[in-house]
Amino acid sequence: MKLLVTGGAGFIGSNYVRNIVSGKLKGVSQITILDKLTYAGNLNNLKDLPKDSYEFINGDICDESQVDLLVARNDLIVNFAAETHVDRSILDSKVFIETNISGVQNLLNAVLNHDSKTFVQISTDEVYGSIPQGDATEDFPLEPNSPYAASKASADLIVRSFYKTYGLNVKVTRCTNNYGPFQFPEKIIPLFVTKLLSGQKVPVYGDGKNIREWVHVNDHCCGVHLVALFGAPGEVYNIGGGTELSNLDLTEKILRKLNKNNSSIEYVPDRIGHDFRYSICDKKISTKLGYHPEINFDTGLQSTIEWYVNNINWWSSL
Repeated sequence: MKLLVTGGAGFIGSNYVRNIVSGKLKGVSQITILDKLTYAGNLNNLKDLPKDSYEFINGDICDESQVDLLVARNDLIVNFAAETHVDRSILDSKVFIETNISGVQNLLNAVLNHDSKTFVQISTDEVYGSIPQGDATEDFPLEPNSPYAASKASADLIVRSFYKTYGLNVKVTRCTNNYGPFQFPEKIIPLFVTKLLSGQKVPVYGDGKNIREWVHVNDHCCGVHLVALFGAPGEVYNIGGGTELSNLDLTEKILRKLNKNNSSIEYVPDRIGHDFRYSICDKKISTKLGYHPEINFDTGLQSTIEWYVNNINWWSSL
């Protein structure tokens, strides 16, 4: 099977490619990566992989002709390409609309132009909005509260429409917060680790009580691959990690692992429209496809911190 990974030089995309090249994820004979190399896309994320294990193309999912040519020669398209940082979307939503909505529609048009393609859209639990209690199943209403989440929810609905209207073999995954190696240091775990390693304080929004569920990027990649190979067309699959933590609890775990204390915390004004809690039910992918997260959060957090400690040249150059 020939695979096109859009956004394959980013955090999750590069880890997905790495898991395929290592042989952990099976069934792929050829990998093509398309990445625009924005601030979060980095060829250094791929430099440890054999050069002959993938083909890299610097390009944009909004480029119709380029996307059409690439989709035509691949069997499976997994779309990790996206603008993903909520704070950036609050400051300027335009690029989020262009990439996360128009780019996805462009990919779907290319899939429509060519027969027998499988398309997987990588989405987020943020499309459900804040969940005060319980867990969001795949049929929960979409109530996004940030421009980022709204752009992802819009793309999910466009994907659904291409299944309902044209019968395309499209699937959507919605995951919880990811963590692991190669994550750009604007997200909370790499941001806090790199700040502490640089002798700085870490900024905690509000009172730090906002809750997120966490999944290691390698577990997420395994879930995505199960959906790509065995998921039903037109279906949505939540991918969870099973660990819920308040931002303050997470911060204190990071502090302890780096031998710091709470004096390294700086409380800052809360984010505009800050969702209080995300939590999803992943029973569907578990029962139907056999997905189960394997990486214990504390173990995964420790290995992630060690990766940033051992790869200062990677993050200090960003």
